[in-house]
Amino acid sequence: MSMSHLYGTDGDDGVEMESFEVSDWDLQNEFNPHRQRHRQTKEEATYGVWAERDSDEERPSFGGKRSRDYSAPVSFVSAGLRKAAAEELSDEDSDEDEKPVKQEEIPKEFVPKKLKTGGNFKPSQKGFVGGSKSFVDFGSWERHTKGIGQKLLQKMGYVPGRGLGKNAQGIINPIEAKQRKGKGAVGAYGSERTPQSLQDFPVVDSEEEAEEEFQKELSQWRKDPNGGKKKPKYSYKTVEELKAKGRISKQLAAPQKELSQVKVIDMTGREQKVYYSYSQISHKHNIPDDSPQQPLGKDSKPQGFALPELEHNLQLLIDITEQEIIQSDRQLQYERDMVVNLSHEIQKMAEVLSHEEKAISNLSKVLDMVEECERRMQPGCENPLTLDECAKIFETLQDKYYEEYRMSDRVDLAVAIVYPLMKEYFKNWDPLKDCTYGTEIIAKWKSLLENDQLLSHSGQDLSTDAFHRLMWEIWMPYVRNIVARWQPRNCGSMVDFLDSWVNVVPVWILDNILDQLIFPKLQKEVESWNPLTDTVPIHSWIHPWLPLMQARLEPLYSPIRNKLANALQKWHPSDSSAKLILQPWKDVFTPGSWEAFMVKNIVPKLGMCLNELIINPHQQHMDAFYWVIDWEGMISVSSLVGLLEKHFFPKWLQVLCSWLSNSPNYEEITKWYLGWKSMFSDQVLAHPSIKDKFNEALDIMNRAVSSSVGGYMQPGARENIAYLTHTERRKDFQYEAMQERREAENMAQRGIGAAAGSVPMNFKDLIQTKAEEHNIVFMPVIGKRHEGKQLYTFGRIVIYIDRGVVFVQGEKTWVPTSLQSLIDMAK
Repeated sequence: MSMSHLYGTDGDDGVEMESFEVSDWDLQNEFNPHRQRHRQTKEEATYGVWAERDSDEERPSFGGKRSRDYSAPVSFVSAGLRKAAAEELSDEDSDEDEKPVKQEEIPKEFVPKKLKTGGNFKPSQKGFVGGSKSFVDFGSWERHTKGIGQKLLQKMGYVPGRGLGKNAQGIINPIEAKQRKGKGAVGAYGSERTPQSLQDFPVVDSEEEAEEEFQKELSQWRKDPNGGKKKPKYSYKTVEELKAKGRISKQLAAPQKELSQVKVIDMTGREQKVYYSYSQISHKHNIPDDSPQQPLGKDSKPQGFALPELEHNLQLLIDITEQEIIQSDRQLQYERDMVVNLSHEIQKMAEVLSHEEKAISNLSKVLDMVEECERRMQPGCENPLTLDECAKIFETLQDKYYEEYRMSDRVDLAVAIVYPLMKEYFKNWDPLKDCTYGTEIIAKWKSLLENDQLLSHSGQDLSTDAFHRLMWEIWMPYVRNIVARWQPRNCGSMVDFLDSWVNVVPVWILDNILDQLIFPKLQKEVESWNPLTDTVPIHSWIHPWLPLMQARLEPLYSPIRNKLANALQKWHPSDSSAKLILQPWKDVFTPGSWEAFMVKNIVPKLGMCLNELIINPHQQHMDAFYWVIDWEGMISVSSLVGLLEKHFFPKWLQVLCSWLSNSPNYEEITKWYLGWKSMFSDQVLAHPSIKDKFNEALDIMNRAVSSSVGGYMQPGARENIAYLTHTERRKDFQYEAMQERREAENMAQRGIGAAAGSVPMNFKDLIQTKAEEHNIVFMPVIGKRHEGKQLYTFGRIVIYIDRGVVFVQGEKTWVPTSLQSLIDMAK
C-alpha cells in the first residue's frame, strides 16, 4: 500500500520523510474506525512510554523505509524557504537592537500588517489563529468530513453564535493571543490580558492591584530624575475616620497582640533597622533620603535647625491623641449598650415585681380565708363550720386562686381543717343500713383534694395525697368495723354498699377491702359449708360477688368442686336436686374444669342407670331413660352420645333383631322405631354416630322384609318399610341443608355487623373468636416473651403470633401451624 499521501520523499537520498501537516487523508479518516493503525510491540505494551526506542522511531513508519545514514546532519522539511544560520543570527540581533524607523523610509508594500495582538500575517495566510474571527467560519473544516462534531453539539442544545454551557456563559470567539514586547518572563511587561479576555471575564485581578500599590510605594524611595528633593505628602484624617479605624482595629485586636511581639528587620533603606513590632513600621513619618550629604557651597543656604526629637515627640502626641479618641468612642458605645441593657432589665424586673405583688395579694387573701376557717372551728364559736361550707371554701380557693391552691401543702391543710369535720360527719354512720350516706360529699372532696397524678395500685405514699389519706384514716375504720361483724351468707347489703362506693373510693383501697377483708371471710365460710346439710345453696351467697371480685374467687372454686364431688358419691340419677345445685356453676367454672367434673362424677352414674334400663316393646318403663336424657344440657353432647353408643343402642338393636325374626307386625315396628327416635333432641340426632345407629336399624328392617325366608309376609310391609327409609333419609338431608343455611346466615350477619361497626379484625381477634366458638381458653402469659413477641396459652398449648403466622412450641424449636391444626391440637 502506498503511503505517499502521508510521507514525502527526499530528493537527494530517496528516504521517505514524515510530514506533520494535516492532509485530506487525515480529514477523511479521522472518524473511520477501520483505518490502519500502528500495532504496539511486546516491549511497548509492557513498558509503555518507558520502552526503549531510537530517536528516529518516535513515530513508527509503516514500511517501505530504506536504511538511513545516521552520520548525516539532521534535515527538516518546512513549508517556506530555509535561511542560513548567519541570517537567522542577524535577525535575532536585529530584534534586540531594533530602533523605531520612520514609516516614510520603508515602502508600503513591504510593511507587515500589525494585529491588535501583536502578531504578523504571512502573505499566504488568510487569517491569524489568535485574531478575532466571526463565528460564521467556525468549524468550516467539517465540510471535508461527515460533520459529526457539529451534529453532536446541536443535539446537546448548542446554538451557533452563542457560547457553551447551560446559560451560554462560554466564550464565543477563540482565545486571543497577545505578543510580548521583549523576551522577558510572564508578567514582566505588565498585564497580558487582551481586550477579549477583559470583555469575557471582567474580573478585577487582586494581583494587579497589589502590583500597583507596590509600585506606588516603591516610587517613594526612588530619586527624583530632576535631582530635587521630594516634598513629603501629608494625609489628614477626621474624627469619624479615626473612630472607624478604631472599630476595625478592635476586631483585629487578637492577631495584632500576637504580631506586636515579632522582631522585624527593615532592609528597605541604606542602613539596616530593627523593629520589635509591625506597628512601629507604620509609625515611620520620614522618608529616608538616600542622597549623600554634600558640603555647603557658596550658593547653598545652611539649614536653620533640625530637631528630630521634636518631630518624634509631636508625632507621638498625635498618635496618643488618636488612641484617646478611639478609646473614648469605644467607651461611649459601651455606655450606650449598657443603657439599652439596663432599660430591658428594668422592664423585666418591673414585670417580675408586678407578678410578685399579685402573688402576695393572693396569698394574703388565701391566708385570711384559712384563718377564718380555723376561727370558726374553735369549740366556743357561735357559727361553727360545717363540712358543706368547708367544701365551698375549698372550691373558691380552687377556682380563684388555682396556682396558690396547687402550690400549697393541701395534706396539712386538710388534716387541720377537714379531718375533724369528716369524723363528726361519719360519727353515727352504719354502712349496711344506709349504704349511700356521704357518697356525694366525698365525691366533691375527691375533686378538691386528689392529686392530678393518680397513685399506682402499690406503694402508695399517703403523705402526697390528702384525699387518699382522708379515706384511709377516716372512712376505712368504719368499713373494718362493719366487715368484722358481717355474716358472709347475708351478702346483699355488703355488695350493695361496695357497689355504691366503687366510683368514689380509690382503687387501691377497694382492692384492700376485697382482698384483705371480704375474701378471708368468704374462704372461711366455704370451708365450713356442707352441701349435704346446709339448706342455703352456696351459689346464692357466692355468685353476687362475681361482678366485684371476678378472678379473686378462683381459689374458692377448687374446694367447692371437691365438696360437691364428695356429696355425689352416693347420689343416684333419680335425685334431681343435684342438677339444681350444679346448674348455676356451669357458667362460673371454666369449660375444661366443668367437663372434667361431669365426666368424673355424673357420667358414670348415668351409664349405670342406662345399664339398668330394660327395653321391652310390649311393656316399656322409661324412667331410667328420662333420668339420663334430663342431663343433656349439663354434660356435653359427645359424652351423652358415648353413653348411648355404649349402654343403649346395643340392647336396642338386639331387641329389634329378635322382634323381626318372629313374624312381627311391621306397623308396630315402625311406630316403635319412630317413638324411640322422638325421645332424642335434634342436636343429638344430628350427631353422626346417632344417625349411623338409626340408619343401621332401617337397614336391618329392609333386609328383613326383602328376605325370602319365612312363609308368610304381611301385605304392604315391604312398601311401608321402603317408604319409611326414604322419608327418614330425606329428613336427614333436609336437616343438614337447613343447618348449612343457618350457618351461612350467621356468617353473613356477623360480616354485616363487623362492617357496620367498622372494626377491623386482626389475626389475634380471629384466634380469639375461634377459641370462644370451641370453648378454648386463649389468654396472654404475663411477663413471658419470645424474641419480643407476647406468648399466649391456647388451651394447654403455648403459642406466639408473628406477622399473621401462629408458632407452636415444639420439643426444640417453634413450629408454624395453621389455625385449624391449632384447634385440633388444643382439643
